[in-house]
Amino acid sequence: MALCAKKHPPEEERRARANDREYNERFQYASNCIKTSKYNILTFLPVNLFEQFQEVANTYFLFLLILQLIPQISSLSWFTTIVPLVLVLTITAVKDATDDYFRHKSDNQVNNRQSQVLINGILQQEQWMNVCVGDIIKLENNQFVAADLLLLSSSEPHGLCYIETAELDGETNMKVRQAIPVTSELGDISKLAKFDATDCTSSGGTLVFCSGEVICEPPNNKLDKFSGTLYWKENKFPLSNQNMLLRGCVLRNTEWCFGLVIFAGPDTKLMQNSGRTKFKRTSIDRLMNTLVLWIFGFLVCMGVILAIGNAIWEHEVGTRFQVYLPWDEAVDSAFFSGFLSFWSYIIILNTVVPISLYVSVEVIRLGHSYFINWDKKMFCMKKRTPAEARTTTLNEELGQVEYIFSDKTGTLTQNIMVFNKCSINGRSYGDVFDVLGHKAELGERPEPVNFSFNPLADKKFLFWDPTLLEAVKMGDPHTHEFFRLLSLCHTVMSEEKNEGELYYKAQSPDEGALVTAARNFGFVFRSRTPKTITVHEMGTAITYQLLAILDFNNIRKRMSVIVRNPEGKIRLYCKGADTILLDRLHHSTQELLNTTADHLNEYAGEGLRTLVLAYKDLDEEYYEEWAERRLQASLAQDSREDRLASVYEEVESDMMLLGATAIEDKLQQGVPETIALLTLANIKIWVLTGDKQELLQSLLVETAVNIGYSCKMLTDDMTEVFIVTGHTVLEVREELRKAREKMMDSSRTVGNGFTYQEKLSSSKLTSVLEAVAGEYALVINGHSLHSVFQAHALEADMELEFLETACACKAVICCRVTPLQKAQVVELVKKYKKAVTLAIGDGANDVSMIKTAHIGVGISGQEGIQAVLASDYSFSQFKFLQRLLLVHGRWSYLRMCKFLCYFFYKNFAFTMVHFWFGFFCGFSAQTVYDQYFITLYNIVYTSLPVLAMGVFDQDVPEQRSMEYPKLYEPGQLNLLFNKREFFICIAQGIYTSVLMFFIPYGVFAEATRDDGTQLADYQSFAVTVATSLVIVVSVQIGLDTGYWTAINHFFIWGSLAVYFAILFAMHSNGLFDMFPNQFRFVGNAQNTLAQPTVWLTIVLTTVVCIMPVVAFRFLKLNLKPDLSDTVRYTQLVRKKQKAQHRCMRRVGRTGSRRSGYAFSHQEGFGELIMSGKNMRLSSLALSGFTTRSSSSWIESLRRKKSDSASSPSGGADKPLKG
Repeated sequence: MALCAKKHPPEEERRARANDREYNERFQYASNCIKTSKYNILTFLPVNLFEQFQEVANTYFLFLLILQLIPQISSLSWFTTIVPLVLVLTITAVKDATDDYFRHKSDNQVNNRQSQVLINGILQQEQWMNVCVGDIIKLENNQFVAADLLLLSSSEPHGLCYIETAELDGETNMKVRQAIPVTSELGDISKLAKFDATDCTSSGGTLVFCSGEVICEPPNNKLDKFSGTLYWKENKFPLSNQNMLLRGCVLRNTEWCFGLVIFAGPDTKLMQNSGRTKFKRTSIDRLMNTLVLWIFGFLVCMGVILAIGNAIWEHEVGTRFQVYLPWDEAVDSAFFSGFLSFWSYIIILNTVVPISLYVSVEVIRLGHSYFINWDKKMFCMKKRTPAEARTTTLNEELGQVEYIFSDKTGTLTQNIMVFNKCSINGRSYGDVFDVLGHKAELGERPEPVNFSFNPLADKKFLFWDPTLLEAVKMGDPHTHEFFRLLSLCHTVMSEEKNEGELYYKAQSPDEGALVTAARNFGFVFRSRTPKTITVHEMGTAITYQLLAILDFNNIRKRMSVIVRNPEGKIRLYCKGADTILLDRLHHSTQELLNTTADHLNEYAGEGLRTLVLAYKDLDEEYYEEWAERRLQASLAQDSREDRLASVYEEVESDMMLLGATAIEDKLQQGVPETIALLTLANIKIWVLTGDKQELLQSLLVETAVNIGYSCKMLTDDMTEVFIVTGHTVLEVREELRKAREKMMDSSRTVGNGFTYQEKLSSSKLTSVLEAVAGEYALVINGHSLHSVFQAHALEADMELEFLETACACKAVICCRVTPLQKAQVVELVKKYKKAVTLAIGDGANDVSMIKTAHIGVGISGQEGIQAVLASDYSFSQFKFLQRLLLVHGRWSYLRMCKFLCYFFYKNFAFTMVHFWFGFFCGFSAQTVYDQYFITLYNIVYTSLPVLAMGVFDQDVPEQRSMEYPKLYEPGQLNLLFNKREFFICIAQGIYTSVLMFFIPYGVFAEATRDDGTQLADYQSFAVTVATSLVIVVSVQIGLDTGYWTAINHFFIWGSLAVYFAILFAMHSNGLFDMFPNQFRFVGNAQNTLAQPTVWLTIVLTTVVCIMPVVAFRFLKLNLKPDLSDTVRYTQLVRKKQKAQHRCMRRVGRTGSRRSGYAFSHQEGFGELIMSGKNMRLSSLALSGFTTRSSSSWIESLRRKKSDSASSPSGGADKPLKG
């Protein structure tokens, strides 16, 4: 395994000779072994402990343990710290070991896969880890590709083979690869054995060429590009991505193939793309780290105060009692006694942050994750796919999301393409009209077109306009040429299992839909070879000679084929994006272009995906010259792609327009409602996609129509839609500036003639822009976001300008963006807005975005599982996102916040009693409670009730969480647990500790037992304080619990019962007989709790501690209720009304029904309405919740947060008010 981890210097080029391991080993290329595990048997313990003690909390508790081992300063036994510390370390180590075991298992499974390698002219079985660069491998059908291979030959004609790349790029469509013609005949082992470098020639010591040698680009992560040259038989042959089989692919529908290993192991493109997943932490985790540091500072301050008190007491008072209370041998002064006392109190008071806090947090998060996994309402019956929480550390962050970044195709849409409409020679087909000439809706349409004339038609294909089929049957030349182009210009593969049963394997659903449409209209693509395409045109088989394929890429945005028909005529067919193709048409097509452009706009307005079709006739002489230039460009060692693009550009000009296609990609079920609900929750949704802006606008228009005015993501009523398409930094900056100026101009005068300042400080600009009147949308092109080679919006000096403009808009759409740009947009919002972001997608191109966002969600859809594997949460449909956030996310945030508030409260109440006691025990570091109570307090007595609250608590039922999306806002504003709430919790804890100590202390000073003896003694006082504490914190958690279950009752009252059981057991004769040195105070608990004075003291302490909390909550509920309080109140009113209604139904009555209304009508909502508390009208009504409390304080805090999170450049101006 050492080879797996070995690092190699960067390469400038890769040289690989076939069947020559000795030569290839000189370059020290990486082996094919992979290693993703972290530990082995020897390194696990030291490395894992080292990693765990990098956590501040673990190091802190280890430090305390060391202090407790020093007898001069420790008043607590070492097991009070070592037991929970070892428990935490063990649990974490077991978890890490389990994870690494599965990584080892996965690595071994992959590395030990068998592969057939050609060695010394014989095929031998070799493990994957032993495969080397330059080896020739034989693959068989359905086998994984072991390394990045150059395809040499296959069982299919002309060296073709079919692969599935779902694990590589997420696409499930079949892809075709082809060996170069010169090697496609090397299907025999004897021939492959001679494919070596035995015929190398040199001149003057300089290598001229070598047989069977490949020189290519160094290892990189570009999945769709490869550039190299094969030297063989004194010739050079260009190599491209079409000749490569990449590791992670699966061979399909091909009996066998042979390949030459070019890249192995970590050098393969699959491994080059598997970047490390960023460790994600929640905002609560980050806040906790800060609070722990503050608490530690507070702990040090208390220790210093008590240490100073000890030094003063020992100097002034203690010296008088040296006979009775001598100092230890090591103590020679009051100052040194104070120094030791400081460390003793650090040990005693450390329970303000117990280690059980971290264990409890992980248990609660694990419970929340299981709730997501078990949620039947997020289970997709169609795909039999449940929701899955792939991480347990981010659940509460789901309740704080402010920005969602979504892919479109396959995420918002179904990624199932249907040929819907087309434009041919200026006429649009696809709409159906009634007798009055009105466009018929889908439900009003007649029967679909009958394709029975075509025995090869796809029976699943539906089309509604019969005029198109009539044009085909009548032999319209333009219509025939249109479908001829669709049947020829593609890379689809055809398979015919039975006579007439065709199966198309397309690289994209769009391409498959177009070829299927041509098939049904009589132009059936039947088969292909590397040099020919066979099409059945209206029943006649015609074979075209395929001269060239000018393939599609993201820069060209078009695809062309050059074919020669049986008459010898050469024609170029091209299809591509309208923005590209319309500029390459012959000037004679201008009139047709205008008509087609109108059709394109109409199609885009309906949410359809459009392509333009064109052709060009080529003469033989011109084609020969062009083909020679293309060959020279393909052989170039440098700038090969640029040279080929230039050659392609030349031939794809002055084309003749044929028409356009329109394909429908429908929205997924529930997408409009989900977008509406999330928008009402004040979550901003940005769409990042590769589609063009016209399509995205129409998509969101359709969405807005479906969900009504409740979610106007992009509508005709918007004030303006800004489209940014600049290619230079000046163009982009100018377009963004104009957009901001228009938004400011529309809001320049706001009420009573108040005018905005002409110049605003940059720190306030974002908050002002976000408050502008009107609704705007921003659509920005990928060119304008490009930040690698040119200066555009994501360059440093443009980031704020883009962000300020985007955040002021209702909808933001980023079109034609690359995976890298998706991640950059997410990172931009994370950096400057300080908001929680969520990215959701379904394809491999969404992985970088998913990994960059605070929370990544993968949809298991049509494009493989790459997005799911990189995600934190996964499910099968976009609509489940509303439940993930508004129910599980909000509840997780609520539960975690209530858990933390209560945990800090109960531990400060517990620990601060030691601080007050220090002033009455000579600052001697004596504890109030016995050491067993200290050990068990957080582990047994109070652990389960707070866990139950943290796992099961609810403020409102799940139906109300979905019905009132405004309930989500407190999480976005971080209202439930922040620094202010933390200080309130510790203040309540300190207040409780004061009463907990001084009430029993005051009572015990004068109280007597039933027999008249003095009640006060140390053990009785300890039992009274401990019992008061357990009862008070139990009552407090009862007040904090909003949703009672049988588990809550069992844990709370069970913990009280366990406390008393253990208390009486530790003071029993039985334990004293077994451990006389440990349990000396026999009968103390029984005697103390038998005194009425003690119980009156406990009751008084409990009442005085709890009553202020009850009073405060009562007043808050009536004077300043939260939205959740209002929802609960209306829910109770409705339940009461229903109960009264049922009672009224049971009452029998006779007499006239003339006054039935007066007698049957229940008590109305008049008083409730006048009080302003009846806010449960509808989701939309609550979205504008404006009672005297809820809306005002939420909006006030939102403005404050917006100001603090705006541009960091700063400014002294106060925020402007409208």
